[in-house]
Amino acid sequence: MFIVTLLTTPTERTLDAALVESLRNAWGGGDIRWLAIDEAAEFAIPQAPDNQWDVWADLQQACVDVLVQPAENRRKKMLLADMDSTMIRQECIDELAAEAGVGARVADITARAMNGELDFEAALIERVGLLADLPETVIEQVLDQRITYMPGGYELVNTMKAHGAYAALVSGGFTAFTSRVAAALGFDENRANTLIAANGKLTGEVARPILGKQAKVEALIEITARLKITEAGVIAVGDGANDLGMLGRAGTGVALHAKPSVQERCDVRINHGDLTALLYLQGYGRDEFVT
Repeated sequence: MFIVTLLTTPTERTLDAALVESLRNAWGGGDIRWLAIDEAAEFAIPQAPDNQWDVWADLQQACVDVLVQPAENRRKKMLLADMDSTMIRQECIDELAAEAGVGARVADITARAMNGELDFEAALIERVGLLADLPETVIEQVLDQRITYMPGGYELVNTMKAHGAYAALVSGGFTAFTSRVAAALGFDENRANTLIAANGKLTGEVARPILGKQAKVEALIEITARLKITEAGVIAVGDGANDLGMLGRAGTGVALHAKPSVQERCDVRINHGDLTALLYLQGYGRDEFVT
């Protein structure tokens, strides 16, 4: 048995009931359950459809995400989330670079690294080097003035936690940012890289070992072992190439507004919904959200 979930942008709420019913009928589905009126709905089907990706492509034009997943074990016991461009809207290093006057150069490297065109570790070292002599106080300034949260993040973390799940934030970014973001959203733990500072200024170096793609996989392995749960009990979310390892191993790996090279390798793609889409995927209705 499989579950089909359809959802659209929460601010628009334009999911057409006739469209949902038409797809249900075409795929031989069961009763439609509305998770949020005009925003998210689901129904069960006996087997995965052969034309899933053709339908997906068509519905993208209507600003609708359609997702098909096994019905068994879809409500997860752990959330493993990337931070930059996932739990927050920005890339922290790009915002620091803008303050240092090298924003365009760093943003280009970031985009290429996140699309898998550059080695993540080498790209991080190069970008951090361009931040040398930036006052350490700029970090707090960027956090206060430039960083905004992705819609639905608080609801995602705290609804899952209210149902007994564990939430971990893992980032190739920096602890100065993950600690603030994790505390604000309610994560149980956070892991990231550490920027080195001396005499009140960034040195242009990052502490070793550098946390990248493999570190996110290791976090998945270590935390599930500690919690005594299986990797199938994890829902992971990210947008960049260095997230692919954890997205591939988690029971449900969600590419959220992801780079093209990442979407190509993920079966669960959210391009129109926000982070609450991860709750709809697990069968939570909006009336169950912790807000």
